[in-house]
Amino acid sequence: MGAHRTSKIVGTVWGLLVLNTLGSAGAKTIIPLPRSLIQMVTMGALVAAFALALAVNLRLRIRPSAFVFLLTLLIVPSVIASAGLESGLGALFRCGRLALFVATLWLLSRWWDGSLTFVRHHIRMYFVVLGSVVAGLAISPGAARPELYGGRLVGALWPLTPPQIGQYAAVIIGLTVLLVLGRRIDRAGAAVVIVPSLVLLALTHTRTATLGLLLGLAVAIGSLVLTSAAARRFFAWAVLIATVAAVGFASALQAWFLRGQTEEGLSSLTGRAKVWDALLTAPRTTSEQVFGMGLGDKSFGGLPIDNSWLAVYHEQGLIGSAIVATILLVLGGVALLRPPSLQRACAIFLISYCAIASYTEAGLGDASPYLLHLAVAASLLAVPAAATTPVPTPEAPRRRVPRWARRSEMT
Repeated sequence: MGAHRTSKIVGTVWGLLVLNTLGSAGAKTIIPLPRSLIQMVTMGALVAAFALALAVNLRLRIRPSAFVFLLTLLIVPSVIASAGLESGLGALFRCGRLALFVATLWLLSRWWDGSLTFVRHHIRMYFVVLGSVVAGLAISPGAARPELYGGRLVGALWPLTPPQIGQYAAVIIGLTVLLVLGRRIDRAGAAVVIVPSLVLLALTHTRTATLGLLLGLAVAIGSLVLTSAAARRFFAWAVLIATVAAVGFASALQAWFLRGQTEEGLSSLTGRAKVWDALLTAPRTTSEQVFGMGLGDKSFGGLPIDNSWLAVYHEQGLIGSAIVATILLVLGGVALLRPPSLQRACAIFLISYCAIASYTEAGLGDASPYLLHLAVAASLLAVPAAATTPVPTPEAPRRRVPRWARRSEMT
């Protein structure tokens, strides 16, 4: 199989993993889609991703990866907690989904070589997702900005929530900015991605995604400042623009940030704090504290948990929380030990974004876009395979032919 065809198949597998993690719950779409149909499509995408990854890697060549190994360990407390069926058969189904998701990442690890290949796959796939959001907005602006969500942008063709759209937009904006600084993409091509994504991010009014983008870029560009003149210029201009915006548009920025909420509502993180307090004070057995309640829909008492750490603690217990913390620490530690480079900066951005978003978004303990972001970071931090050069074989010494013999051959 040719290298170009293999690369296309790997990109297709990545796109199917993105489709699988889009979820099935969200806003009402223009054409009502039954949730069972959406779940069939997303699960079918995961099965197809695994089948394609296996077809292109029949010899099961994988690369050592602490990230995927820790994800494999995370399956253990998930299965132990879900085996009791306290969360229903759906918990075991979710464990199977997580296992198939991790198995697909193992198969793809063969192509994790520290290059920007998966960064480009990531940007392309999420740009396509955002394209569907734009199409929904153009077809039915009312359905794309419903009153139920306070006029925030949602997916009108596929049920995407404002935080999801904001997350996808923020991630591809950050990665594209870093590619521009590293001169791996021209400014015109970058503008095609960045400008519409910024508009979508603003329409979602997603504070977590905005803060994750700004802080993640600050950390990532800071890692390039000492070695890149373009990074230093961008950093200086960013500080200047931020200062002018803070002074001249303070009231507008504050209104956008508050989203019409009171300070009390903001301090309680839109009601999240009440759910968190109830979750932490709920009685649990020792087994439930250690292994969790089993994989669920990241909710407690019918309300979303919206915190990765509490969601993991609730579903996979203290062991799951320790594994997830180790994943971030290992990826962050490896990134800090790598010499400054564009790949390192992209990895730092993704790790920082996931760490920031984990406070108000769930997803680090199950198959989700956040694990795909971290998988891209792991691919960027992988050490390229050493090129094997054939050992030169010593040439046999030439036998000297006497001059009289050469004359006889010529005659």
